[in-house]
Amino acid sequence: MASQKEKRSIGWMGLSRGHKARPLEWIVEKMIFLISLSAILMVFLIFVFVTREAMPIFLGKADSSLVQQIIPASEMDKMPPEKLQEYLGLTPEEFKSKDRETLQLLMEVREEGAKEATDDRDAKVNTVSPRYIFKPYQWTGYDQPVYIWQPVSQIKKFNIIPLIVGSLKVTLVALLFSVPLALGAAIYVSQLAPPRLKEIVKPCIELLSGIPSVVLGFFALIVMASFLQGTFHYQSRLNAFNAGIALGLAIIPVVFSIAEDALTSVPRSYMQAALAVGSTKWQAAWKVILPAALPGVFAAVVLGFGRAVGETMIVLMASGNASIMSWNIFDSTRSITATIAAELAETVFGGPHYRMLFVIGVLLFIVTFISNLVGELIMHRVKGRLEGKR
Repeated sequence: MASQKEKRSIGWMGLSRGHKARPLEWIVEKMIFLISLSAILMVFLIFVFVTREAMPIFLGKADSSLVQQIIPASEMDKMPPEKLQEYLGLTPEEFKSKDRETLQLLMEVREEGAKEATDDRDAKVNTVSPRYIFKPYQWTGYDQPVYIWQPVSQIKKFNIIPLIVGSLKVTLVALLFSVPLALGAAIYVSQLAPPRLKEIVKPCIELLSGIPSVVLGFFALIVMASFLQGTFHYQSRLNAFNAGIALGLAIIPVVFSIAEDALTSVPRSYMQAALAVGSTKWQAAWKVILPAALPGVFAAVVLGFGRAVGETMIVLMASGNASIMSWNIFDSTRSITATIAAELAETVFGGPHYRMLFVIGVLLFIVTFISNLVGELIMHRVKGRLEGKR
């Protein structure tokens, strides 16, 4: 046995080693903190960038009307540079990079375009104002007020209601298809399956999350669309139903993984107590384990909703991409994410169409943030009730 003196020397050695290790631990802690802070900062900067590009529409400074105050090209030299830049809708960098001949050509194009559009009563409409973004309007050639997203036309129309409806239709179909399957699989794997079968089924389901969304979209476009149309005999081959089912296949692994972890984390004593009073395994899993794991299960559903709302490629390939204002899931539709992906590369930088795509991007940010916030509040409330705190 070591003497008292040896014990003291060993203790001092441990303390000295601890003191030497502390600076290194401090550096590692600070690095971890900076990495986590940088991730939050990057998300914040992305939101700031998207909001900045959409700000002219939010502030009412964007104007998409064809017939505006027209200034003849011959009077270009009489205009102050600031007014000419604002009239042509150019940024300061763009204005400085163009010579006099280019600026005069832009004024002539604007003047000719205004002459061609004077016969249309809608030519004076600023289609990026809130009145035309959110409410129906009876455009020339239509029998009644309509919601329409049609950015590629002489009179550009930017009503976002069809895009919101399309996103909701696809998301709801995906959730209704995927959540029951994912939760059923999670309950079976965590509570009912034999250990050997669990080791096979769980990795197989989780591996589905590694399938690229473009592969699922291609499968929905080529195989699933024809199969579902032949089964349900609807008219549009590509529609919200087809896109929702394909999107549900991408959501199942996400909901399954989180729900299975929540169900597995419930103490085994709950199951044993239920079996001891005469319950079957299924009754115990459904009436005891599932309610105890409800906060985690709800978090899985909320995360699945966020995944569905933000998905792009599957919806772009499988929905038909027609901005039809209809709640029928068998009609072709277009979502917010698919619209941004399909149209952003074809817009004029700084133009009304470009700004509107960033507006619906901000809307997507807000919807995702609110859904996660509401899900978090409900989850904490349910957890508090289960723990007897409320």
